[in-house]
Amino acid sequence: MFDVIRGKHFNYVHNLLKKDEFGFDKPKEECGVFGIYSKGNLDTARLTYYALYALQHRGQESAGIAVNNGGTLLFHKDMGLVPEIFNEKILNSLKGKIAIGHVRYSTTGASSRENSQPMVIKYKNGQMAMAHNGNLVNAAKIREKLEEEGIIFQSTIDSEVILNLISRFRLTSNNIEEAIVKVMKEIKGAYSLVILTPNKLIGIRDPHGIRPLCIGRIDDSYVLASETCALDAVDAEYVRDVNPGEIIVIEESGMTSIQTEVPEKTALCIFEYIYFARPDSYIDGVSVHRARIEAGRRLAREHPVEADLVFGVPDSGVSAALGYSMESGIPYDLGLIKNKYIGRTFIQPEQGQRESGVKIKLNALKEAVNGKRVVMIDDSIVRGTTSKRLVQILRDAGAKEVHMRISSPPYMYPCFFGVDTSSRSQLIAAECSVEEIRKMTGADSLGYLSLEGLLKTPVGAKCGFCTGCFTGKYPMEVPKDASKYSCG
Repeated sequence: MFDVIRGKHFNYVHNLLKKDEFGFDKPKEECGVFGIYSKGNLDTARLTYYALYALQHRGQESAGIAVNNGGTLLFHKDMGLVPEIFNEKILNSLKGKIAIGHVRYSTTGASSRENSQPMVIKYKNGQMAMAHNGNLVNAAKIREKLEEEGIIFQSTIDSEVILNLISRFRLTSNNIEEAIVKVMKEIKGAYSLVILTPNKLIGIRDPHGIRPLCIGRIDDSYVLASETCALDAVDAEYVRDVNPGEIIVIEESGMTSIQTEVPEKTALCIFEYIYFARPDSYIDGVSVHRARIEAGRRLAREHPVEADLVFGVPDSGVSAALGYSMESGIPYDLGLIKNKYIGRTFIQPEQGQRESGVKIKLNALKEAVNGKRVVMIDDSIVRGTTSKRLVQILRDAGAKEVHMRISSPPYMYPCFFGVDTSSRSQLIAAECSVEEIRKMTGADSLGYLSLEGLLKTPVGAKCGFCTGCFTGKYPMEVPKDASKYSCG
């Protein structure tokens, strides 16, 4: 395989394969958030648990729930998956009319219990808890300034920076809403926040709208969530998305909105449609499933091929594969089967058993691919390791030809807004040409969806998009080294 890759390309692939034998070739979203304000007798902790279960795909390293119990904040959080952390006893101990929850995947911030969320603090005006999805690009500078002024931090994540700023501005503000407006003028980056105070539930979306946040309703009660799939999990009716730069305040008197200043162009992360969000979710009014089908259709137009079978890499490649099949007329079938029971504690096979390790996670359906020319649709290639192994697994299962089609452009630049790609050295498309990637993976052909085609896929979207990972052009100034910045 390596004979076709020379010089720095050989070294890149060789070193990367040594480092990342088993990880799926995907970027990792940092987290998901949820909040609920009950005006009735809703079991807020249990509903938050269900919602976090629905958002588990957004973070599998830690989870937590905080509730307001008569003005006192109670919370429980730990490392692990949602069902590993919570049981009946714990949920029954978390009673209150307001609750927030969080699931986390650490990117550059350490994976540890002290970094799990929601974060809960006590300050002069009382208690406050917050759950954060996103990443600040100026957190390090603000943290340094606060530390010079004597502030002691208990974690390494930028969520604590936001909480400290709110508490400081609250001292000179008439209310917490006024303090939050001041904080939003100081912080830069991506953030969707849910904040719990003794009498309010507050939702905030950054002025660019990089990370999603939506509003739902259960009778007279309100909920906030990263995705609409969490609303479905608790039988909440979708109301609308939180607008970029909007502060939503929910209290006993109802819901109010404060709209802060926003840039001329919004910049929702385009990867929400490509990979991060669940296909049954709607993000800013657009069906994720429908956007992925349209991506597959456009991919078929841009990169046609003669083949016998189309299938998607589970799970995020499935919808795009359906679209490719619809447009090309090539039959759709299952080509790869995913083991849905591989969890956080999976013990990786030792040296010499690496291929078996991949097959435990994804394996070919021989009945479908044997003797066929197959088109394998995936949403992205980030590091390139899994793609190579999947091509080989398909050939071992008898596939005559393996054609790879990717429903996004080449991923070439790091993300600074809450995704775990901190440098270009991790990205194969930044080091190798499309043809070199094809040779490295062993595919018979490789085609990426164009950026122009991708931007037409969220049909009816009301927002603009951040495409920095494809173009290197970001919606704001970013640090030169993403690895120095901790994520919320």
